[in-house]
Amino acid sequence: MQNPIESISVDIAVELGAAVMPVHQLLRMGRGAVIELETLPNEHVKVLANNMQIAEAEVVVSGDAIAVAITQIGKSEL
Repeated sequence: MQNPIESISVDIAVELGAAVMPVHQLLRMGRGAVIELETLPNEHVKVLANNMQIAEAEVVVSGDAIAVAITQIGKSEL
């Protein structure tokens, strides 16, 4: 018999990076605009469960999809 807690859904998100820009620049963006993130290539990214960091990961390609490979469980200083 399955534990009822194991059937609870959790939203998982991966935070690739962040950027700060003035509103006027944001308003001028259109299709194809590129937002440069503060994250460097090959830098670890945050894995979030219900908006709480639970792990670190590396971005990888898995077949035709982008995926993440968990490198550390728990929060560290990113």
